[in-house]
Amino acid sequence: MRFEEFLKSVSKIKNIPLPAETSHFKMVPPFRQELLKKQQEAIKNAKHAGVLALFYPDKNEQTNFVLILRNTYKGVHSAQVAFPGGKLEAQDTSLEETALRETFEEVGVPTDRVKVLKKISQVYIPPSNFYVQPFIGITEKTPKFIKQDDEVEALIEVPLQHFLDDTALITKTVKTSYSVEVEVPAFRLNNYVVWGATAMMLSEIKDLLKPLL
Repeated sequence: MRFEEFLKSVSKIKNIPLPAETSHFKMVPPFRQELLKKQQEAIKNAKHAGVLALFYPDKNEQTNFVLILRNTYKGVHSAQVAFPGGKLEAQDTSLEETALRETFEEVGVPTDRVKVLKKISQVYIPPSNFYVQPFIGITEKTPKFIKQDDEVEALIEVPLQHFLDDTALITKTVKTSYSVEVEVPAFRLNNYVVWGATAMMLSEIKDLLKPLL
């Protein structure tokens, strides 16, 4: 989809109610719903993070958004695909500021070039005890991405049309942080498999965008 058309359509997104769990549960592993019920107390004491789904025009004026592949390290989110973002820091005045700051740090898009369109539903990540607040944003010029090498292995520029196509939905056997192999719903985007919390956020974004486009 041409970015000019996307901009016209997405301007209506502010008025659309969030589908929240209806979207999230399309992409949850089979154990996830029961796990969340058991961890309501843990959620109350969770750390907070902000992430950004950033849409932009590529060099051909087609609409893309960017994901990152995290570096391999000793941690629960090693080598996972995610949105740019990170944890709330003391200097941040809001989770929106966190998402914008971290997006600049991780992929090099200046905060003053980004317009945040909508705050969507939070997602809890049990293994790291983070409650993540996603935002949908746009930048109207093709970004000159600068990867934060010590945290980001690769930038993944996903065409909007590829994401919206239902053939991007797959089922994948993965080993969870609890060392259990399970079949999970996932997205295959640019040959990367995206599951878990990021897939839940993507599912809500997809359900918000489809009626508009």
